[in-house]
Amino acid sequence: MKIDGTPYRSIWVDETDGWSVRIIDQTKLPWSVDLVRLTTLEEMAHAIKAMLVRGAPLIGASAAYGVALAMRTDASDAALAQALDVLGTTRPTAINLRWALQRMGELLQKLEPSARIGAAYAEAAKICDEDVAVNEAIGRNGLALIQEKAKTGKRVNVLTHCNAGWIATVDWGTALAPIYMAHDSGVNVHVWVEETRPRNQGASLTAWELSKHGVPHTVIADNAGGHYMQHGEVDLVIVGTDRVTRQGDVCNKIGTYLKALAARDNGVPFWVALPSSTVDWTIRDGVSEIPIEERAASEVTTMTGRAMDGSIATVRIVPTSSPAANPAFDVTPARLVTGLITERGLCDATEAALTEMFSDLA
Repeated sequence: MKIDGTPYRSIWVDETDGWSVRIIDQTKLPWSVDLVRLTTLEEMAHAIKAMLVRGAPLIGASAAYGVALAMRTDASDAALAQALDVLGTTRPTAINLRWALQRMGELLQKLEPSARIGAAYAEAAKICDEDVAVNEAIGRNGLALIQEKAKTGKRVNVLTHCNAGWIATVDWGTALAPIYMAHDSGVNVHVWVEETRPRNQGASLTAWELSKHGVPHTVIADNAGGHYMQHGEVDLVIVGTDRVTRQGDVCNKIGTYLKALAARDNGVPFWVALPSSTVDWTIRDGVSEIPIEERAASEVTTMTGRAMDGSIATVRIVPTSSPAANPAFDVTPARLVTGLITERGLCDATEAALTEMFSDLA
C-alpha cells in the first residue's frame, strides 16, 4: 500500500545493508511516519511487546525476522532456543506469533548452525510474501460481500473495530483488504471507524490508513456503533482477529464482543477476516481457553494526542486515586459470527465448516 504515493510494506530488510530490519513505528502514527531500524533479537522483542509493530499477522512476520537477527549474532542450538523463548513471551494472545516461531524453529533445528542465518532470512521473507498473497485473497473473497450490498445503488456502510489494515499485516490487511478493493473498483463504500479505546487504533491507525488511500470514512466513538446499526446506517461489520478457535470463537480487540451483540440484535451481518494461520486448532472454547493479555493501566488512564499548539502530549484523563484494568482482547462466541473471510473463501464459524475448508491443517 502507499503512503503519500510511495509504496510500503510494514516490515522489510534494509536494502542498504541487506540484514537489518525496518519497521514503521506504529506508536508514532498518525502524527509522524518513523522508520525504525532493528538490529538485534532484543530490539525486535521490544518492538513487538511495546507495539511498535502490532496486528496478529505482522507480529508473526516480525517474530520470524527476530529469529533471523538472533541467528546473525549466534546460530548455536542454545541461541536458537533462547530466541524462540524470548520472542514467544512478548504477546500471549496472537496465535500467529506461536505459528511463526514454530515454523522457524522446525526449519532451523534441522540445519547445521552454519546454514541457519541464510535459511532464517529466507524463511522470514517467505512468511512475509505468503502473508501478502493470503491477504490479497482475503480481500478478493470479502469484496463479494460489499459488491452484493452495492447492488441497491446506495452507499455501502461498513463498520470496523480496531485496526486490521495493511499495517497490521505485511500488506493489504485482513478486514480492510475487501474495503480497499471495493473502493479501488469504484464501489461507493464508506467506513465507520470506531476509535477503539484504550489505544485508539481505529482513530489513530485505521483512519490514517484510509485517509492515505482516499477511502471515505468517519471516526466515531466506540459506543456509537449500535446507534448507527439501529438507524439502518451499517450494512455489515468486518473485523479482524488475533485468534480463532477450531469451533469458530473469535478473539479480537476489546469491545468486539459488544459490536457482535449489537449486530445480532439489529440483523447486521458480522464478518471476521483472517488468514488460516490465525486458527488455533488446539482449542475449542475461546472464552475459557484463550489467554487474554492484560496490558498496562496507563493505556486506560492516559491519552496521547496533538495539542492545539501542534506539540504531541500525553495527558492523564482519570483521577490519580482511581485504579484501572486493561484487558486487551475479548472473545466473541461463534454463534454471533455470521461467517469467516479466509484466503480460501467464505465459511461458517463452525468446527465442521473450518475443518472442511482447512482439512489439511485441522
